[in-house]
Amino acid sequence: MSKIRVLVVDDHTIVRDGICALLALAGDIEVVGEAADGSEALKMVKELEPNVVIMDIAMPIMGGLEATRRICKEYPGTRVLVLTQYDDKEYVFPVIEAGASGFISKVAASSELALGIRSVYRGDSYLSPSVAKLLVEDYQHGGWRVSHDPYEQLTDRERNVLKLLAEGHTTQEIANMLVLSPKTVEGNKTNLMAKLGIHNRIELVKYALRKGVIIT
Repeated sequence: MSKIRVLVVDDHTIVRDGICALLALAGDIEVVGEAADGSEALKMVKELEPNVVIMDIAMPIMGGLEATRRICKEYPGTRVLVLTQYDDKEYVFPVIEAGASGFISKVAASSELALGIRSVYRGDSYLSPSVAKLLVEDYQHGGWRVSHDPYEQLTDRERNVLKLLAEGHTTQEIANMLVLSPKTVEGNKTNLMAKLGIHNRIELVKYALRKGVIIT
């Protein structure tokens, strides 16, 4: 029986090594490649045609959210399973909307990863119990109501990051100002740009001016 071909995408080498070592114990899964960012992942998906991509969210050059959206659109035969340290709704919902077939928190049991890979490979969806619980709670509190204004979909933190980015601050400066890690700021940047349909900093500044987020 052929093995499930997996591409591992994470900007930390030690994390990729750990994932590969874990999956090596599963007899039906084969890691066919590794990528350090979303842009590299897109190239490798085209070249290697993996069945499943294990995707981190906050990465340099191209984040996991944008990479997930493009992979799901351009390579519908490849499933994306997000594996990240972020498991709150400001990350979960955009990932699902981007087309990911599953979402696993890095704090989940290691056995969940192989289980998730097998599930999405079969065409099913897979969510860590903590993420599934989050979705249920949000639905029960009416959190799935959709606003016609994409700005309303931004979290308070994403709005702060949007304003500071539009004002010209670097990721490190924003991290210092908001007392966050640069990786968290990059994750917020990726999410807000995806929600607003913005693809570069020039568009971001123009949007912020039109919206009145910044004033010249």
